Amino acid sequence: MDSVSLIVEALAAGAAAGAQGTATQAVKDAYGGLKGLVTRRFGDRPKELDRPAEELRAELEAVDAGADEELVSAARRLLELLDQGGKYQVDARKAQGVQIGDHGTQINKFG
Repeated sequence: MDSVSLIVEALAAGAAAGAQGTATQAVKDAYGGLKGLVTRRFGDRPKELDRPAEELRAELEAVDAGADEELVSAARRLLELLDQGGKYQVDARKAQGVQIGDHGTQINKFG
């Protein structure tokens, strides 16, 4: 995915999470930071971010937003935060003694 598409996707996903009321404070902060960086990148151009994706993409391309590493990094971070719910894709149908997730402890006793 190119950098501008990444930024557009992150803005849309952040707005959707906020509208659904499912956004954590970290997501809200990351989304606010991303919007601030985009607004700063636009300078004196129109700063309306809630418009069709293709229009937003054209504006971001016009200001060469894809070359802004800080902006791209912020978009990437927001998408990572939003993807925490779908972090794992595990098929454990025939598994035994399996633990799925972060920072878990498992004790197996055989005998």
